[in-house]
This record gives sequence, C-alpha cells and structure tokens, in this order.
Amino acid sequence: MVNIKELSKRDERLGPGHRMCPGCPATIIARLVMHATDNPIVVTNATGCLEVSTTIYPFTSWRVPWMHNAFENAAATLSGLETAYKALKKTGRAYGDKEVKFLAFGGDGGTYDIGLQALSGTLERGHNIVYVCYDNQGYMNTGIQRSSSTPMGAATNTSPDGSLHHGKEVFKKDLTAITVAHGIKYVAQASPSHYADMIRKAQTAFEVDGPVFINIISPCVPGWGYPPEESIQIAKLAVETCYWPIYEVVNGEYKLNYDPAARKKPITEWLKTQARFRHMLKPENAHLVTMLQEHVDKEWEKLKKLCGK
Repeated sequence: MVNIKELSKRDERLGPGHRMCPGCPATIIARLVMHATDNPIVVTNATGCLEVSTTIYPFTSWRVPWMHNAFENAAATLSGLETAYKALKKTGRAYGDKEVKFLAFGGDGGTYDIGLQALSGTLERGHNIVYVCYDNQGYMNTGIQRSSSTPMGAATNTSPDGSLHHGKEVFKKDLTAITVAHGIKYVAQASPSHYADMIRKAQTAFEVDGPVFINIISPCVPGWGYPPEESIQIAKLAVETCYWPIYEVVNGEYKLNYDPAARKKPITEWLKTQARFRHMLKPENAHLVTMLQEHVDKEWEKLKKLCGK
C-alpha cells in the first residue's frame, strides 16, 4: 500500500483547472483511484458532473487517454477499447512495456440507472476492466433529480417535500449487491473519508484479471445541501452510521473493512448535516427517520452475517 508521501510524488492524471464544485469529492476519488497504479490507464466516462466539468471544449483536465461516448454506455465503450487492445497485443502492435489498465468512471445516474445494462453486460462477458461509481445519490449534473440511489426521504427536485409526499418514498437500490450477483472476482464499497482503504481497494482492483466494480460514496454540495468544507466529514458519518458500510467481496467471500461497533451513530447524526433531509427532522415526520433507521439496521445486520460477524 502506497503512503501519502509516495502518492505526492506521482504524476497527476487529472489536472487542475476543471469546473467541479468547490468541495466535490468526485475529483478526489478520481485522482486517488488513478494513483493506485503506475501502469498506463485508458479512461471512459459516463455523462455526468465529472465528465462535463473536466472537458469543456476545447479544454480537458485529463492527462490520460480519455473517452466519452454517451450517458448510458461508459462500460460498453470501455469493453470495446479493452477488446481492441487485446487484438493489438495478439498482432504485436500494443505499445509500452507495462500492461494497459482500463478504467471507467460513472455517477449513480450513469451506473445505477441509465448505464446498468451496459455495466451488467460488461461484467457478464468478463472484460478486464475496473468500473468506479462515484455515488452522489442523484442526477446532480442536470438539476438534482432523484435516482435509484437517492435515499428514502431525501428531497430532490423530482421528489420534493410537500403536503402529500415527503421526499423519495422508496429505499435506494443496492447496486453493490447486484454486481456481486454477477459472480465477478472483486467488488468493493469505499469512502473518500477512509482514503487508505479506498486506495488499497483500487490497487487490488487493478491487479485482478477480469471485471471489477467499486462503489464509492461522493457527497454533493448543492444536491445534499451543506458547506463545501464538510464533504469528507459527511462521507465519514455515512460510514459511522452504517448507512454506507465499507466492505469488499473477494471471489464471493465478504469482508468487513470497518466496524464502528459500540461507536455506531444513529442515522440522525448523518441526516442533520444535510438540507435535503431537514423536513425529516420535524416532529411530524419522525416516522420517516424511524423507517430509515430500521432499514439501515436491518441491512447492517445482514451484511455482518455475510461477513461472518
């Protein structure tokens, strides 16, 4: 595992000058994931905040070969590039001494929803790629609409709090579990608040021969409603409340990477940091908090059993 000092000496693969929001962790995630290997990288990007804010024509912040095709097909595009590389290797036309690594980034809109079919096909076919979802729990790039990753109760512009409805009315999709069901060699869930764990998982991912999926929570300043300097702390609270447990699945075997145990915090500690949940903290909506807490506790206990805890 590389340490901070070693990381600081590595060339940046995502340069400054992009137009991501101040405090957005998506670029932190992208930089650290790409730091996890010194092999050449080819990147594809689903439509989303990371894509539009780093490639405003005619400029780009990417210092690696990078491709954007459409919202729904970052995984399919990457699988085509990986297949083309295999063909070049067979004919002796691949360049360089080190193996090229193929990496996709997508938000939850382009991964949980619009890009799910392409991702599933890529995993099922067994392409040698790493797919990273930076999960900001909504369609933030297009105006803060709800996605299937949006938490139950969260207010968005398409699931507002009103007199009849109080935010999103169903629980988020468990995409990490869906990717595990594909039977691939490595799946992980991570948080930028636990950066060493996140980098280690990225390193492991690049060493796997076959498809890999990593799901990383990525708080959104305007979409979640909090001061930009609090992104990492809010990501940490998601872990400590067990809303976003960090774990990995290696060849079908579950391993819990962090257990808050007696320090486990109530979900209200996470909810009160974000404007999208403020209606849930009103006395008349206490039942919504209870529902969410019960759901988090149930999923946490299920995960612990899978991990043999």
